[in-house]
Formats: sequence, structure tokens, C-alpha cells
Amino acid sequence: MRTFFKNIGPGPLVAAAFIGPGTVTVCTLAGVQFGFTLLWAMVLSVIATIVLQEMTVRLGLVTKKGLSEVIRQELSTPLVRGFSIILILSAIVIGNAAYQGGNISGGVLGLETLFGASSINLGHLQLNSYSLIIGVIAFVLLYTGNYKIIERFLVFLVILMSLAFLTTAILTKPNMSALFKGALIPKFPEGSTLLIIALIGTTVVPYNLFLHASLVKEKWKAVSDLSYARKDTIIAIALGGIVSMSIIISAAAITSAEVSNAADLALALEPLFGGFAKYVLATGLFSAGITSAITAPLAAAYVATGCLGWHSSLKSARFRAVWSIVLVLGVLLSSSGLKPIQIIKFAQVANGILLPVIVGFLLWVMNRNTLLGTYKNSKVNNIFGGLIFLISLLLAVAAINKVFNLNVF
Repeated sequence: MRTFFKNIGPGPLVAAAFIGPGTVTVCTLAGVQFGFTLLWAMVLSVIATIVLQEMTVRLGLVTKKGLSEVIRQELSTPLVRGFSIILILSAIVIGNAAYQGGNISGGVLGLETLFGASSINLGHLQLNSYSLIIGVIAFVLLYTGNYKIIERFLVFLVILMSLAFLTTAILTKPNMSALFKGALIPKFPEGSTLLIIALIGTTVVPYNLFLHASLVKEKWKAVSDLSYARKDTIIAIALGGIVSMSIIISAAAITSAEVSNAADLALALEPLFGGFAKYVLATGLFSAGITSAITAPLAAAYVATGCLGWHSSLKSARFRAVWSIVLVLGVLLSSSGLKPIQIIKFAQVANGILLPVIVGFLLWVMNRNTLLGTYKNSKVNNIFGGLIFLISLLLAVAAINKVFNLNVF
């Protein structure tokens, strides 16, 4: 048991990254609008995430490099390499800045549900007090440059978030027969297509593929640790999936059409289960926001330093500069007056378009014998990876369709 806890590592950080306000919002809408019917989409998402994240774990441990470093190294044609680096940099760094606004805004919603609204004036600029608080916490934690401190803090918040959402789901006393039916039997109710795609897209997150490959180098030093890294990945992501499903289950208990995010869900559950439910859910939403507010800038820094060939030390000046820029932009966006849902939707569109490109790159490098040798993908890995690639293409088409109103669906 002691060895098990000692080897809990980047997995919970990846779970913390994908269970952000975007996931909470999408799961809430899925539960309110379709009850347990779309639980199967979350089960599919968790399987896909485990498959892809296991590949990045293998890549990081064997090569001792992050995904962006490997892509930069393996693309020998200058034009292709340059285009790929620009695409990845713009989508991940800019996309994460947008996500950061949504992450901080989600944490703010949780605090506002508990304590009410609060803002401060800096000259002509009005900032949300809670945005600044969350930004300062994230800055201090990242600036320490100590992986163990960051890991332990995020593991604590993931446990807190898990307990909050699981407790809320249990309070609703769900019909277990209907729950398992929704989780195991795929159904496509009218008007659910984009929500199904959103459930998958908010769980299979492109920047997590970069983050995980880089973090395994911080936690483990030898390929012999691969079994520990795999267990860590499977357990953490499965737990993250259960937390996401708990949000759907909680939201399914609500009949009000006015629920559009987890803050609304917290207030809607209060008449049924008392003020306790509001505090528990608001704590979960705050935890979801702040964990993602830490991992998004961290991922952006790993991607930027890897793509540009910089040293990716947690304490290097360039590394700190990248995450600082993303963090500051996130605080400003969350205080801009834009609704959090608008910020989150923008970032999801960017990630939806990028996902098949990143999955394609990952499958390509994972089949390179010169890079991975006996640790390259097996046929089973490639079959599952190919299916996920096709699903990610569907996500990209849906994202483009949403932006340009092409009426593909």
C-alpha cells in the first residue's frame, strides 16, 4: 500500500486537467437534458483517454522527452516541421489561455455560490476579487518549481473534488438499473449529437497528451517504472470518469430547464437536499476550476519550450514566462465580463479542431521503431488508436460546423 501511494503521480494531475469547469458544465447539461442516457459517451471517453495517455506515458519514459520535443525531432522536413510547430503552439498556448479564463471563471462561480460576488477597482479596471485570489494561488504554486509540491496540492484537490461530486450523486439516490443501462447501451436522442461530441471532446483533451509525457519524466526516471506509471494512469483517469459521471447523475435529478452550469445545479439541488448539497457542489466546482487553472499554464509551458527547443525545467526563466503569460491572460479574461460558458466554448472549438492532428502525430511517433524499439505500439494499440482518430475527426468536423454553421449535422 505504501509503494502504491508513493507511485501516485501524474495521473491525478491529468484527471485534474480534464475535470475542469468545461467538463462540469457539459456533464451538467447532459444530465439535465437527457438524464442517464448519455452516460455511455463518458464511458467511451474514459476508455479513449486511457488508451492515448498510456501511449504518452510510454513515450515520455522511454525517450525522456515530451511529445512536442519528439515531434520537433522526428519531423525532418523544415517546412512541415515549421508548420506543425506553429499549429501546435498557436492552438495549445492560445487555446490554453482561453481555457484558463474558463478555468478561473469556474473556480469563481464556486466561490460566488458560497460567499457571494466580490470585485475590486484598479483605476479604470474592475477585477473580480476571486479571480485574483485563484490567480495568486496558481502563481505561487507554479513559481515554486517543485514538482512534488504541485503534485501533492493537486492530488489533495482531486480527492476533495471527487468526494464532493460523488457525495452529491449518492444524495440523489439514482435508479441503478437506469444508470447501468445509460452507461452500457449507446443511444442518440434527438438533439444530442453535439452534446455527445462535447462529452468526448472535454475528456480527451489534446494538451493532456503533452502534459502527461512531460510529467512522467519528473516522477519516474527508468523504463522499469512503466508498470507503476500505467497503473497510475488507469486508476486516476477511471476515477476522473466516475467523477464526471457523478455530475451527470446529480444533474439528472433536476427537472428545471434553467440549469446551465454547476453553480445553477448547486442552487437547484438545495430545495431537494438542503443547503449541504449547495456547499458540497460549490466546493467541487471551485476545486475543478483551480486544478485546471494550474495544469493549463503548466501544459502550455511544456508545449512552448518543447516546440522551440528550450530547456523545459520548472525553474527556468522561459518556462516561467510562458505559464505566467497564460495565467495573467486567464485572470484578465475571467474578469472581462464575458460569460464563462462563452470562453469555454471558444477553447473547446480550438481543441476540437486540433485533436485529430495531435492524435495523428501521436500514433505516428508511437510506431517509430527507431524511437521506441520494443516499446512501440502493438496492433491492439493501433486499432484502438485508429478508432479514436476517427472519433476525433468527427469532433473536428463538429467544431468547424459550429463555427461556420455548415449544417453538417
